[in-house]
Amino acid sequence: MKNTLAAIFCICFTYSIISQDSGIFFGGFESNSQWLQDDEGLNILAPQERFRANNYLTLNYNLGKFTAGIQYESYLPVPLLGYAPNLEGNGIGTYYLNFKHESLDITAGYLYEQFGSGLILRFWEDRQLGLNNALKGVRVKFSPTDYLHLMGLYGEQRNGFETSAGVTQGVDAILDLGQILEVDDLFLDLAGSYVGRYQDNLGSLNLPSAVNAYSGRIDLLYKSFTAGFEAIHKEPDVLVNEGIITNNEELYKGSAILLNLGYSQRGLGINAALRRIENFSFYADRFAEGNEFNQELINYVPGLTKQHDYQLTNIYVYNPQARLLITETQTQAGEMGAQIDGFYTFEKDTPLGGKYGTKISMNFAYWAGLDAEFDVENNGYKSEFIGMDGDRYFREFSTEIRKRWTENLSGIYTYNNVIIDKGITDGSPLAIDDILANIAVLEHTYRLGGGKALRFELQHLWTDDDRKNWAATLLEYNFSPRLGVYVTDSWNYGGEDEIHYYNVGGSYTKGRTRLALNYGRQRGGLICVGGVCRLVPENTGFSMNLAVSF
Repeated sequence: MKNTLAAIFCICFTYSIISQDSGIFFGGFESNSQWLQDDEGLNILAPQERFRANNYLTLNYNLGKFTAGIQYESYLPVPLLGYAPNLEGNGIGTYYLNFKHESLDITAGYLYEQFGSGLILRFWEDRQLGLNNALKGVRVKFSPTDYLHLMGLYGEQRNGFETSAGVTQGVDAILDLGQILEVDDLFLDLAGSYVGRYQDNLGSLNLPSAVNAYSGRIDLLYKSFTAGFEAIHKEPDVLVNEGIITNNEELYKGSAILLNLGYSQRGLGINAALRRIENFSFYADRFAEGNEFNQELINYVPGLTKQHDYQLTNIYVYNPQARLLITETQTQAGEMGAQIDGFYTFEKDTPLGGKYGTKISMNFAYWAGLDAEFDVENNGYKSEFIGMDGDRYFREFSTEIRKRWTENLSGIYTYNNVIIDKGITDGSPLAIDDILANIAVLEHTYRLGGGKALRFELQHLWTDDDRKNWAATLLEYNFSPRLGVYVTDSWNYGGEDEIHYYNVGGSYTKGRTRLALNYGRQRGGLICVGGVCRLVPENTGFSMNLAVSF
């Protein structure tokens, strides 16, 4: 398939040169590199391969109803610190050929897709996480009417420069009832999905060759109200821990339920999400389950918590717990919790709004393990659908005020109160008890005119647990919308050792090219993007990012 698609891509490109319609050529190049150094203050030695780089060259070409693309990747001499070790060397990472005409859309090669919220299936790329779980295969989309949309896909999932041992297939159907009913201001979708993984059972009678999941969902939008509900059932499968089948090949089913509710009008918005997941990790290869690099994941289980922007508010972040574990040292069946997010804007020329208005937002999130009883000796467990005795994993309350004081001066004021079982969320349940922390952030931006701006942050984290107190600051100056520099420092001063995590850097943008440079220390821990996390070790050195689009 790789050679066939490459040939088709070359034919399309050659045809475009000699045809009157030359088509559209577009793409981009991104390079992320590090030069790591020894750091006596952190008591770390740089690895043998000090220079590391992740590079991506993407080329796409569209001609009429056809679009072809290829992505060449290089991880030389080795990938960035904290990325999966199977990202090594260089070569063609992905390629595709797409045909689109009216109600028919066909893609062959590597493709990205999502069913509903992604809870049952999502293939996507996030370079910051080092994640690319594209499906190598075929996808067909067909809409026989304006209100019925069908999709089917089949293939093997990407794993480094190789593909998974298992084969994934799926079907998604959406019925637009709102359009059928022709009710003003009503959007109503009924949908269902099927996702299956087939993998050799290695000659075992107890090991299922096929594991299937089924979901039903409904999405509603009526005037100012939104609602969504999704329920998923996953057929029984074995449990795998660190690449080994556990619990004597016994089989355990999985499930997931997601409910979203929302209301919005001018100046006011409220959104709530409730989710229950039980034994709901789903991988293209059963032996990839629980790997720390999120490789070969079929489904998407984000941490439904507030996504923070500051150094100290990202120290204690929640990593969702979807797996079932029944071992002598750890027992958990999944998680259940909710997030409520809301904002209100005080209008201009009111007592609380002032001359320019004031926006206040609040967020509350709570996540706990399922209320379950475990029989470790007999590899069994029993869970309550809604129970009150599940262990608390994470609880956070945060509030943020955005206020413009003058024509040039604006501020953001944030307060977080968080409790986290860091041992569970970081994957070491016996290491750390619950941590209670309070974080306050003050940010001000002063616009100087002509594109110039000065931004200043003060942050503080109070806790009697873990590494104790932190203080942080940032000073950023933008000479223009194209050029900016910054200096930051996070000071962990509450423990036995007082450590500064300092950074200095800047960025320059011209046209479609952006260059960013940085030197400093990286605090170890979880880095999360969109609620999905990866673990990075502490390190010190130079980093560079170059991005070009065309």
